Amino acid sequence: MDEEAEIRTAKEAADHELILAFGRLQGAANRLEYILGRALEEECGISHLVFEVLLILGRAGEPGLSMRAIAQEQVLTTGGATRLVDRMEAAGLVERAEDPGDRRGRLVRLTPLGEETAVRASRVHVENIQRYFVQPVPAADRARFAEDLRILSHTARDVLPRLP
Repeated sequence: MDEEAEIRTAKEAADHELILAFGRLQGAANRLEYILGRALEEECGISHLVFEVLLILGRAGEPGLSMRAIAQEQVLTTGGATRLVDRMEAAGLVERAEDPGDRRGRLVRLTPLGEETAVRASRVHVENIQRYFVQPVPAADRARFAEDLRILSHTARDVLPRLP
């Protein structure tokens, strides 16, 4: 029987096993984002979004990344990425530099403070990931769980259009 045909009432919709499973995934992600993001703010003075950009820039290394590349990595508009980078630059975490491949272009890269902040925040983040994300999952299931999350993430990523 078709799954759609089985849902006839709001109660049946609310109790549908697929809707419940996705709701649990979304709820867990939202709660973990809050818990881990709050810890970054309290212990390191940065938001989770700033932390993610520090990681993106750390992964990219020298000479840095364009604003467009940062926007695409974070699924932000270029305007949103520019405002975020402006705040990060004002805080001394990043700097803009000449693009060696484009005389008109500018690249964003970590400052020494940005590097230090990324390392300190990563230590806090890893400790909290261990506590709130890894430890609750039975040890025998962790590798499969991580692989399932990778598959879900890549499948969803591949459906999304790339930003222009």
